[in-house]
Amino acid sequence: MELLIMAYALKTSCARNIIGVIPYFPYSKQSKMRKRGSIVCKLLASMLAKAGLTHIITMDLHQKEIQGFFSFPVDNLRASPFLLQYIQEEIPDYRNAVIVAKSPDAAKRAQSYAERLRLGLAVIHGEAQCTEQDMDDGRHSPPMVKNATVHPGLELPLMMAKEKPPITVVGDVGGRIAIIVMSTNTQQIQDTQRNLLKHLKEPQPTKQKKLAELLILAVPCCNDDIIDDVESFVAAAEILKERGAYKIFVMATHGLLSADAPRLIEESSIDEVVVTNTVPHEVQKLQCPKIKTVDISLILSEAIRRIHNGESMAYLFRNITVDD
Repeated sequence: MELLIMAYALKTSCARNIIGVIPYFPYSKQSKMRKRGSIVCKLLASMLAKAGLTHIITMDLHQKEIQGFFSFPVDNLRASPFLLQYIQEEIPDYRNAVIVAKSPDAAKRAQSYAERLRLGLAVIHGEAQCTEQDMDDGRHSPPMVKNATVHPGLELPLMMAKEKPPITVVGDVGGRIAIIVMSTNTQQIQDTQRNLLKHLKEPQPTKQKKLAELLILAVPCCNDDIIDDVESFVAAAEILKERGAYKIFVMATHGLLSADAPRLIEESSIDEVVVTNTVPHEVQKLQCPKIKTVDISLILSEAIRRIHNGESMAYLFRNITVDD
């Protein structure tokens, strides 16, 4: 709201250009209609445009297609070069690592990291299961009545239950450093959470957990764009430990780390959680020394300089792949 007020004040003062620097774009996970929900990200884009913004600089949007919601230019910068540099410089013997996709949907992104680091690839595979929440979302409103008379032409086919094979790791991570790359699909992330927690016989969370584009570095390592609640990453680390991985790193762009995430990380088998400084997390670092920070202010300042001087932004997107 403060950003909208400031932008509107500049607009009414006849500012020629109003550029918003939003490293972590809020509500970016709510970028598509799921069931009968609202697309909050589209609403926020319309509000920013109405307030007077003419350009936005952000980093690692949850879905790149979000840029289409805006009626003005959006520069979606990438943190992957900084995370890859951290892997190469700060992780000893990273050549002995394996990039692990946390779900089959994340295989393309995992392959992108594997190719740039010249490393192998593995995939965590398992079928998601339907939950009680999927049945109580209002699709049976009004409630179904037993023995009700229904016109034959209105009968709908019944949904077949999904098969739930056990979770397996396709690929060898024994004695290796594993880097887990996660899908950016919210539902797939939530399904993976449930399967991992079920595999470890841990209680399922009582509410949906926030995640977003994160990597788990398993020496296994995991990478995504948002890390908030960490139960699924702790579970993934345990699975990789069972498969013989000897170190675990979690890498993310946006380190929200809310609630008791620092305590869970400290008590888990994860060795380090590496996040960028798009979101302040100094308090969490005091609670958990395993949390490390990668500074990305350089690319943001360069983007501001280039826009101010009317220079091309293409240099900031060099060596960035489509799946990044």
